Amino acid sequence: MSRGGATHGTSETQDRGWAWMVLLSTVLLQGLTLTFPSCIGIFFTDLQHEFQATNSETSWFPSIMTAVLHAGGPLCSVLVERFGCRLTVMLGGLLCGVGMVASSFSKSINHLYVTAGFITGLGSCFGFQAGVTVLGYYFVRRRALANALASTGASIGLTLWPLISQYLLDEMGWRNTFLIFGGVLLNCCVCGAIMRPVQLGPPASPLQPSPGYEPGNSAEDAQLSNGATPHQVETPHQARFAACRRTLQKYLAFDIFCKNKGYQIYTIGVTWMVMGFVLPLIYLVPYAIRNGVEERKAALLISIIGFINIFMRPMAGLLAGLNIFTGKRTYLFSLAVLLNGLSNLICVISADFSVLILYCLIYSVSMSGVGALIFQVLMDVVEMDRFSSALGLFTILESVTILLGPPLTGLLVDITGQFSYVFYASSFFMVSAALFMGFSFYALDSKNKLKEAPKLATNNPTGYQYTEVPTNQEPEKQAPPAVMYITSI
Repeated sequence: MSRGGATHGTSETQDRGWAWMVLLSTVLLQGLTLTFPSCIGIFFTDLQHEFQATNSETSWFPSIMTAVLHAGGPLCSVLVERFGCRLTVMLGGLLCGVGMVASSFSKSINHLYVTAGFITGLGSCFGFQAGVTVLGYYFVRRRALANALASTGASIGLTLWPLISQYLLDEMGWRNTFLIFGGVLLNCCVCGAIMRPVQLGPPASPLQPSPGYEPGNSAEDAQLSNGATPHQVETPHQARFAACRRTLQKYLAFDIFCKNKGYQIYTIGVTWMVMGFVLPLIYLVPYAIRNGVEERKAALLISIIGFINIFMRPMAGLLAGLNIFTGKRTYLFSLAVLLNGLSNLICVISADFSVLILYCLIYSVSMSGVGALIFQVLMDVVEMDRFSSALGLFTILESVTILLGPPLTGLLVDITGQFSYVFYASSFFMVSAALFMGFSFYALDSKNKLKEAPKLATNNPTGYQYTEVPTNQEPEKQAPPAVMYITSI
């Protein structure tokens, strides 16, 4: 039995049978964890009045939850490697439930930072990322389909969480609602219990790639980072340094960030982008309520965004998978980010409910493109054998700006007294990130083409070439005939 899933060989449960139950539990898991922070904006005004907090102080609560949800990736990878996906998801569900139950008894906004922010955010991270990982073990031939279906759980959660939150808030208040949420999030433990380990059979082929992560079996684990083999004698200090370096390369790809220009551009661009990407989901509801929109209608705005995402995100993924966009997904992603940033200016024009609905329609379409492409582009700029470590550094860096974006914007609202500056700020971050990534990737592609041009001219000469062949050489001094293999056209 494997802890996390299949590492070698095949299993009768892969791509059929119980695998579909695991997929269903992953859909539910993403709906419970990944989009749960999106409903926090419903409670923004009530929490602000309850604790007499400023906009900046209140916005720290959803910022911490979302940042921990992204930054806990490397820790989640360690737990999956040590205990398996099943126990990691169940631990995440337990942390989510405990965090929300404890938050219902909070006496200050600082308590919410720890209970609902850190504890629930960390539990959501364990549940979401371990649930995505287990799909790689249960699905091999239909892995792309499984991931596409699993992503619909986030869209369904984004649709239902705001409506349920607003109803419970009106009927019971925010404390009882958080208590109920604690019980609901405990269902993540049930989802984790379904993810039983995969029983392996003999390997299908020595050349067949393993369907999941293989701890301890890579060449990187068998060879030290300085090129020395385990048979060479090392001092204890050198051994500890080499082990520390291997761990950092395994979970945080600093070496890729320094050497791979594409990964460097993309990581910096997305890190800057997410500072504005999360702002509308947090501030849209309080902005609408402040401008006279009824609370139930204001909550409906977030649900509209989630409902459109259910259909548009798979379509965006299929569109990006067409052959015409091969090698051009970075520009497609930059275009989606640009449109998402420009759509935020609609809110500044008017806060009328009909205008806000139009904003949600345009925003959700561009948001679907961003969500469908963000990890697909990362796979294009990084080799797949280093994708997990590249993803670890990627999520940690973006979690820093996710943590800082809403509080800084809330401080701007406290100073000016105008919620419209939230959408100005969001538009600025998104548009500037899109322009940076688009022009940087264009410059990088142009530079690579210039480097490849002399090589192509050398390997594929045009016109005629003549070679002088001496006629007076002795037979014993003649070189053997050269053999040419055409490897590319």
